Amino acid sequence: MANIAEIKLDNKTYELPVVVGSEGEKAIDISTLRDLSGYITLDTGFKNTGSTQSAITFLDGENGILRYRGYPIEQLAEKSNFLEVSYLLIYGELPNKEQLASFISGVTHHTLIHEDMKKFYEGFPSKAHPMGVLASMIAAMSTFYPDVYKTEGDVDLTIQRLMAKCATVAAWSYKKSIGHPVMYPQNRLSYCANFLHMMFAQPTDDYHVNPKVADALDKLLILHADHEQNCSTSTVRVAGSSQANLYASISSGVSALWGPLHGGANQAVIEMLQTIRKEGGNIGEWVAKAKDKSSGFRLMGFGHRVYKNFDPRAKIIKKACDDVLQELGIKDPLLDIAKQLEEIALTDNYFIEKKLYPNVDFYSGILYRAIGIPTDMFTVMFAIGRMPGWIAQWKEMREGKEPIARPRQIYTGPVNRDYVLVEKRK
Repeated sequence: MANIAEIKLDNKTYELPVVVGSEGEKAIDISTLRDLSGYITLDTGFKNTGSTQSAITFLDGENGILRYRGYPIEQLAEKSNFLEVSYLLIYGELPNKEQLASFISGVTHHTLIHEDMKKFYEGFPSKAHPMGVLASMIAAMSTFYPDVYKTEGDVDLTIQRLMAKCATVAAWSYKKSIGHPVMYPQNRLSYCANFLHMMFAQPTDDYHVNPKVADALDKLLILHADHEQNCSTSTVRVAGSSQANLYASISSGVSALWGPLHGGANQAVIEMLQTIRKEGGNIGEWVAKAKDKSSGFRLMGFGHRVYKNFDPRAKIIKKACDDVLQELGIKDPLLDIAKQLEEIALTDNYFIEKKLYPNVDFYSGILYRAIGIPTDMFTVMFAIGRMPGWIAQWKEMREGKEPIARPRQIYTGPVNRDYVLVEKRK
């Protein structure tokens, strides 16, 4: 007999099925509760509500586990690359040699954006935030590349276009913000090397992409590629449930990620380091403030809401970050402060007991700064990394024919009242 949950309401008992996931996660299926009893459940922020059944990403925060399609993140970061991981997330299995070559070729040869789209950049203010530009340009792609999904090939083409062009759009938004001419994609380069070229090359120089920097960026994109049903991912699925096209759905995810409570954590790390330096750089003073609850100060980039013991991604990116800093030989006072904070957090009993370890946002902020990526581009980098995860979630929702999202609410406003003419109102 299947597991059944019983709920008692108004002296009546209702039986609801229990759903068990492949990793042993348990859920009570309350989809029929309102029809049976007239009741709904209230879960503000959906903190304890499963909105879907997904086969893409497994996350166990208590034990520091993150897997894409069953593969541990540690193995993928060590042995794979971003485009192979993207294929895995989107299509469910690691590609064979021919499939991978075809996917890479498709992405590589769609990096150019329509020349008419360049005119859009002229309409943005010179200091337009790159996330606003990215969201706008992705939504605009649907007007240049109508997505009539008659065959799976049409879907695949749209996916390749989006994966390819998002990096170009992002790099060009940066060039626009500093008043530099855009650099066209170089198809001979890898995905990350091409992005770095479009970001930092100038028409007058012979820019060389450092392979260790490109490799570190590739690893970081893998670590950001998907993270279960977070705010932006859920936004993509909700928008897509209305049968909105892929470009519109992904644009909504970019907008959700833009919020400081979601995608801005690594930017907050750098801003915190800048504050510490501006105030004299006394690390001990700021550590003491972090321990004092009444101070109102907390260390950004330490601990994690989901991971309770450690962030598995942080261990991976820490090494890549150290390799890049050593390779580039960078002397940066902010990075010196960061290294001191890291050492304290890993050895101080207070931080150990509170499980305030450096997380992926701490190291990614340092890495981006070392590479030369400006602070307001940090969230854009997050969006580029999350692109295959968003696409995979949209594709899974579409293929599963999930119904349009329609949350319920508990109304708390005024009860029925009569309209009063303005001259008679008190």
